[in-house]
Amino acid sequence: MELLFLGTSSGVPTRTRNVSGLAVIPDGGRRWFLVDCGEGTQHQIQRTSLSLAQLSTIFITHVHGDHCFGLPGLLASASMSGRDRPLTIVGPSGLEKMIRTILDVSQTRFTYELKFIDVEQILSANLFERTMVDAFALSHRVESYAYRFTESFVSRSLDTQKLLQEGIEKGAIWGQIQRSETVTLDDGRVLECKDYWLPLQTPRQIVVGGDNDTPELLSEACEKAQVLVHEATYTQDIADKVGPAPQHSSAKQTATFAQSLQLNNLVLTHFSPRYVEDETALMSIQCIYKEAEAVYQGRLFCAKDFAHYRLKSDGDLIQLD
Repeated sequence: MELLFLGTSSGVPTRTRNVSGLAVIPDGGRRWFLVDCGEGTQHQIQRTSLSLAQLSTIFITHVHGDHCFGLPGLLASASMSGRDRPLTIVGPSGLEKMIRTILDVSQTRFTYELKFIDVEQILSANLFERTMVDAFALSHRVESYAYRFTESFVSRSLDTQKLLQEGIEKGAIWGQIQRSETVTLDDGRVLECKDYWLPLQTPRQIVVGGDNDTPELLSEACEKAQVLVHEATYTQDIADKVGPAPQHSSAKQTATFAQSLQLNNLVLTHFSPRYVEDETALMSIQCIYKEAEAVYQGRLFCAKDFAHYRLKSDGDLIQLD
C-alpha cells in the first residue's frame, strides 16, 4: 500500500503546499483512492503518474473548503478526458447536495455516472475492490471523519525451505500446494497443503484522519493499524493561544496519542500556513517535527506535497522519493 500526498497545508495553499489531498494506492493494480480534494488537487495530480481514469473512489473527510472545493473541477476534468467508468464519492451528509447544486447551476454534464455514498453507510466496513474501508467519527466544527484502509487480500507464501528439505524441488507440486490442493507423490507420501504454508502476514492497515481536535477518538481505529496520517495544524503553544476549542490538534497531542498506542508509523500533515519551510525561521515545519519527536518514538514523518510512501508487508513505512 502506498501514500502519495497531493496537499499538506491547512486552510489556504502556500507557495510550496497545496490544501488537503492524499492518494491511497493499494497493491495489485492501477486503481487508487483519493482522500479529500481541496482546491487545485487536479493540478497536483497532473504532476504525478496518477490517472483520473483509474481513480476508483473519492473519500471526503468533511465539507470545509480546503478539503472539498476542488471536487467540481476534478469531476469535470475527468469527464472531459473521456472517463466512462462510474465514480463513487463517499462523504458526510450535505456533500452530495453541494456538488449536485454546482453541477446543476453550471449545467455540467458528465460522460460517466456519479454515485454518492453517505459516510454513515460505511461506518460498518464496506469492501472497495481489494481494500476494506470503514469510517470513524471525529471532533470538529462540522461532521468530520477518519477512513481506515485495510487490505482484504493477503497472499499466502509457501514454506519453500521445508519443501526443499523434504526433497520436493520447485515445480508443479509447489503450484498445486499454493492452490490449496492435496498432493500424492509417486512414493506414496501425501502432502497436505496447509502443512507447507507460512503463517499469513498481518493485513496492512492505514488510518487517515480528517480535521480533529481529539486524537483519542481514533483509539479503536488504530488498534491494529501500522500507519496513522493525522493533522498537526499547530505546535502546542499556538494551539493554546487559539482558544479552549481550537478544533484542530497540535503536533504534541497527535504524537502523544500515537505513542500511547505504540503505533509504528506516524505521518503528520495539514500544517498551518504560518509554519514555513525555512528551518531557521522562528515558526518552521521543523518546530512541528521536533515537538512530535519529543514524545513519539516510532517512525515519524512531516509530509510534504508529493511525498511518496510505501507501507511494506513487515509494517515499516518507507519514503520512496
